[in-house]
Amino acid sequence: MQIRIKRTNETEEFEIPSENSTLLKSLFHIKNNIDNSLTFSSNCRSGVCGTCAMRVNGKEVLACSYKVQDGDLIEPLNYHEVQRDLKVNKEKAKETLKASTAWLQASQEVAITQENVSAIEKQTDCILCDACYSACPVLAVNPDFMGPFALTRVYRYTADARESDIATTIANVQSNGIWDCTLCGECTAVCPQDIDPKMDINMLRMTASQLGYMDPNYQAMDFGGF
Repeated sequence: MQIRIKRTNETEEFEIPSENSTLLKSLFHIKNNIDNSLTFSSNCRSGVCGTCAMRVNGKEVLACSYKVQDGDLIEPLNYHEVQRDLKVNKEKAKETLKASTAWLQASQEVAITQENVSAIEKQTDCILCDACYSACPVLAVNPDFMGPFALTRVYRYTADARESDIATTIANVQSNGIWDCTLCGECTAVCPQDIDPKMDINMLRMTASQLGYMDPNYQAMDFGGF
């Protein structure tokens, strides 16, 4: 069985065992037996940490979970600085968490119920693998867009019963934030934790509307003649 790997300046083909195997095991086979210069990231090998996220045939996957297929094309994540081969620098993507101020602005003491916990449980499962960030087409035209996982983290805190200052957080995601998303759903499709950033962003838009904000794209439309 053969797979192709996009390296720094070329795409290279490798022969790997045809047995049913994860992509990560296949990459280690190549590194240990064929080319020890092959570079990629991995950590838990259990689909928990998100370190081994990469693209296969144009779709983001976790290498430790994906079952490799004959002819697969393996590439590094989009919109990341490629350090070497499949290893990327994730620091720029993580900076979006700061830009979005995805944390509690003003904590209040409340009695937390199971309903409160359930409301944000799924979003809390985010492992920051950057798969949704890599899949987002908005970043191709607007590199300053906060991106799906940052906005999902914002929703997680605005929906937190302990937050008493939702307005500040909503104000902070108006520019390069919730209105820049095209709601294409590519982020939702690739999330290994089954989180739905598209829905989270929609919920943030609803909250923003309740606070008096409006989609600037809608405001810019020319309705002359109607």
